[in-house]
Amino acid sequence: MSQNIQPLNKDVHGKLKIKHPKNFAHVASQHLAPVVVHEFARAAAEFPVVFVKNSDDDSFQPVALFGVKQGENLYTSTERWDGTYAPAAVTNFPLALVPEGKDSNNFMVVIATETAVVNEEEGNALFDEKGEETEYLLRRKEGLGKYMEHAHVTRGFTKALADRELLVSQNLEIDLNGTKIQINGIYLVDEKKLSELTDEEFLDLRKRGYLSPIYAHLNSMHQIHRLVQKKANQQA
Repeated sequence: MSQNIQPLNKDVHGKLKIKHPKNFAHVASQHLAPVVVHEFARAAAEFPVVFVKNSDDDSFQPVALFGVKQGENLYTSTERWDGTYAPAAVTNFPLALVPEGKDSNNFMVVIATETAVVNEEEGNALFDEKGEETEYLLRRKEGLGKYMEHAHVTRGFTKALADRELLVSQNLEIDLNGTKIQINGIYLVDEKKLSELTDEEFLDLRKRGYLSPIYAHLNSMHQIHRLVQKKANQQA
């Protein structure tokens, strides 16, 4: 279903308001979402945080898993988001920053207008009666800018892991009440390879602030059990 994404314009969208979403229904069919390195600690306390590979350029992207199968989000099955945290990639919606053109260093705010949280009746106004940006919109734009900065840092983080060949492909098998479920196409930090780094390489990761997110990622694998339990509860 098209969300009709348009460049935000006060003349076109001057009366639009954004309601606070209850369960982020726009990701109801997504079993994962990107996370930036700055939110690893919070995300890892709720979801398995793993890495997926971009087949176009072989780069890696850290993601939070919301389900054990593609197209399944175990956090949107009720009226409210069934978790204590939602990644910024989810909460930024229906706004986003995109390049103004191919290879452009300038960015513009876009909005998905065909969604349940966008309307003209209730919620937070984007523009005031004079057509000026509201405090709400200014805060949202600031948040989008910070997210973009964090995404840039995250790309450096994942590149450092890839350059040291620390990311290895893993196929996880989950036993759900006797049914075997495979989670394929994910990458994890190899703890053995991490421990085999030279002192100089390990110190470099520490100086760059990468050790905390690495260990948060590794500890997050315990959250697989949370997903399995959610799945079992929904099937009960």
